[in-house]
Amino acid sequence: MTIVAGTSGAQAAPAQRIDPRHPDLGPNVTVFGPETPQSEIQATMDALHARLVDAEMTTERQAVYFLPGTYGSAADPLQVNVGYYTEVAGLGASPEDVTIDGAVEVRNRCLGDDANPNCIALVNFWRTISNLSLDVDTAGQGGCEATANFWAVSQAVSMRRLDVRGPLSLMDYCTAGPQYASGGFIADSRFDSPVVNGSQQQWLTRNSELGGGWSNGVWNQVFSGVEGAPSEAGFPAQPYTVLGETPTSREKPYLFVDDQGRYNVRVPAAQHDSSGVSWSDGTTPGRTVPITDFYIARPGDSATRINAELARGKNLLLTPGVYDVDRSLRVMRADTVVLGMGHATLTSVDGAVPLEVGDVPGAVVAGVTIDAGPERSPALLRVGKAHGNNHRSDATNPVTLSDVYFRVGGPHVGRTDVALEVNADDVLIDHTWVWRADHGVEGFATDGSAGVNGDTERWRTNTARNGVVVNGDRVTATGLFVEHFQEHNTVWNGEDGTVVLYQNELPYDPPTQADWTQPDGTLGWAGYKVGDDVRRHRLFGGGVYVFNQNNPAIVTEDGFSVPERPGVRLHHLMTVNLSAGTIDHVVNGEGDAVPPSTSGSPEYLADYPAP
Repeated sequence: MTIVAGTSGAQAAPAQRIDPRHPDLGPNVTVFGPETPQSEIQATMDALHARLVDAEMTTERQAVYFLPGTYGSAADPLQVNVGYYTEVAGLGASPEDVTIDGAVEVRNRCLGDDANPNCIALVNFWRTISNLSLDVDTAGQGGCEATANFWAVSQAVSMRRLDVRGPLSLMDYCTAGPQYASGGFIADSRFDSPVVNGSQQQWLTRNSELGGGWSNGVWNQVFSGVEGAPSEAGFPAQPYTVLGETPTSREKPYLFVDDQGRYNVRVPAAQHDSSGVSWSDGTTPGRTVPITDFYIARPGDSATRINAELARGKNLLLTPGVYDVDRSLRVMRADTVVLGMGHATLTSVDGAVPLEVGDVPGAVVAGVTIDAGPERSPALLRVGKAHGNNHRSDATNPVTLSDVYFRVGGPHVGRTDVALEVNADDVLIDHTWVWRADHGVEGFATDGSAGVNGDTERWRTNTARNGVVVNGDRVTATGLFVEHFQEHNTVWNGEDGTVVLYQNELPYDPPTQADWTQPDGTLGWAGYKVGDDVRRHRLFGGGVYVFNQNNPAIVTEDGFSVPERPGVRLHHLMTVNLSAGTIDHVVNGEGDAVPPSTSGSPEYLADYPAP
C-alpha cells in the first residue's frame, strides 16, 4: 500500500473511467439499499464491529453507506455498533432521505479484569456517523441498555447532519466504572429529545438544534450557533460557553445519490454569523460536484498519478485504506475537494510532507487522517507557502479542513517538527485532533523491565515540537483538540484568529524538569501560546490538562500564554490536574495552581483580561 514517486519517463496513465451510477469505490466500502435483507445488514455490521471494536491501531479502514430509504422498523429495529475506523453515512441529499429505525451505538470498552473492569470510553477514537435520521428504538436490549442510543466516544469522532428522534447519551452509564469519556463534536444536527452529556470532559456542539435540552457538563462544554443551547450565566458551576452565532463555518462535504441514481459530492458554502442546521429549508446551500469530476484513489496509487489528476482539474476521493506517501500530494487549484472515506490515512515516508494545500480560495480537505512516519517531517499538512507571500485567500470562500486528524506515534514510530502548519490567510479548521500519542504499539517498554522506561523511550523517539502553528491572518478553528507535543502544543502567530473550543493535554512523558524547561528558564511550555506580536485574538472555551505520569514532580508555569493587549481576549478558561504534575497558573500568572492534590477539580477564569 505504498504511494511511490513514479518515474520521470513513464507513459501517462489512461484516464480513469467512472460509472456515475456504479462507481468502483474499492473493497472497503459497503453500500446497503432498502431492498437489502435486514438480516444481511445486521450480520455485516456485527462482523465489522467484532473485528474493529478493539482494533485501536489496525490498518483496516471501512465505510458503510445507506442508499435513500428506511432501515429497520418498530417490529424489528436495526441496532448496530460502530468500531474503530468506521464511517457510517446516508447517501441522501438530505438527512431525512435515509432513516434508521433502531440504534447506531458506541459503548464503553472494559480494559481491566474482573477485580477492576476499568470500563471507559477514553480511547474510543476514529469513527464517524453522518447524513441520516435516527428514530431511536432500543427495544429488546433490556434494562439500562434500552434507555438511550449510546454514543460514548472520545477525540477524532464526529456526528454531522443527523436528525435524531429519541434519547441520546454521550456517556455509557450501563457498564462498570469509571465510565469516563473525552469527546467530542456535533455539527449540523437536530435532536428532539434530551442529550445526556454525562461524563464527557469537553464537547463542542456547533450549528445545531437541541429541542430537548442538554443535561450536565464536566469541564468545558461549548455551544456555537446552537438553537436551544443552555445558558452560560452559571459558569463555572455549569461549565457552559455559548456563542449565539458561529463566526465562520462550512459544513463537511458529503457523498449523495441523486434522483437518477448518480453519485455526487455536495460541497456546502461557507457561512458567517450563522446558527441552526443547514438543511432545515431544503438542500444545504453550496455546489454539487459529480463523482466523474473526481479521481477515485486507492492505496497503491502513485503520488505522480494522483498529482497529475489534481493538476488536470480533478478532485480527489480517497477510498478507505492506509496510503504511504513519499512525496507531497499537492492541492494547488481553487475549490479542489479532497474527501476521505472511512478514515483514509496518509502516512509520511522518508520525511515527506504528506499533504500540501496552496494559498487558493475554497480548497476543502475532509475526512483524512495524517500520520508521521519514522523519518522526521517538517510538517504533516501545510496550508500556504512556508516562506513566501500568501495573499490569494478569500474570506467568503475559505480553505477548509473538516475532520482532519493527525498522529505522531501510536501505530508506529513517528517524527515531525509540526503536525499542522497554516501559513495562508482565511483558513477554517472545523474539528481536528492533533495527537502525539501517549500510548500505542510501537514496541516501547511498559513495565520498566531491564531499567527501560517506556515513557522516556517514547519522549526520545516520537519527537514533535508543536501540534499546530498558525501564521496566517483571520484563521478560525471550531473544535481544536491538540495533545502531548514537546513544546507549545499550539502556537498562534496570525492576527484576528478565532478559536471556538480548545482542548489540550500537556505531554505525559517528559523525563525531567530540564526536558520541560524553556531556554530562558521558564518552567514548561504553555499548552496554548499566542505570539508576542499579535494584537487581536479571540478564544472561547479553552482547557489545558496536566498528567505528567513519567515524572509527577514536573511543573508548568502557565496553561495559556498570550500578549497583554486589549484586542487579545480569552473567554472561559480552565486548567485541571489528572493526578500528576502541576500547572502553576491558568494564564500569564493569573489563576491558582492545580497540583495533584486538586486532581479532577479545575481552576477557572471567566475572562482574560478581566473586564
